[in-house]
Amino acid sequence: MAEGARRPAAGIHRTRVRVRYAETDRQGIAYHAHYLVWMEVGRTALLESLGFPYRRLEEEGLVFSVVEIHCRYAEPARYDDEVEIETLVGELRSRSVVFRYELTAGKRCLATGETRLLAMGADRRPRRIPEALRGALQRFGAG
Repeated sequence: MAEGARRPAAGIHRTRVRVRYAETDRQGIAYHAHYLVWMEVGRTALLESLGFPYRRLEEEGLVFSVVEIHCRYAEPARYDDEVEIETLVGELRSRSVVFRYELTAGKRCLATGETRLLAMGADRRPRRIPEALRGALQRFGAG
């Protein structure tokens, strides 16, 4: 699991990362693109906690491609902040899944966002999400 990851509870997976100096500018504020990386940390940790690490999925011929991403920034993350990434499954279809995120540091909401991922085979063509993974995502919280 990712750094600081905890087991899923009530349809929300929580993972923590600490803002590293290299992720900030001279004022100690995290560069905006790192929020997207932190969302990926949350998403991969959630999948791993369900028993589906990316490496296993890729070995079984499944890759996920991000086809849409949204991020609404609220407050800056700063050097050495401990960022908590809450990840949940927002929508599940036969070939795609939407993950939603809330990034916080203490009581400060840093950002909210979502990503839509398309399931693809090793040939990079869309495919159905395998039943075992779909079931795990549904049980976790997708409708």
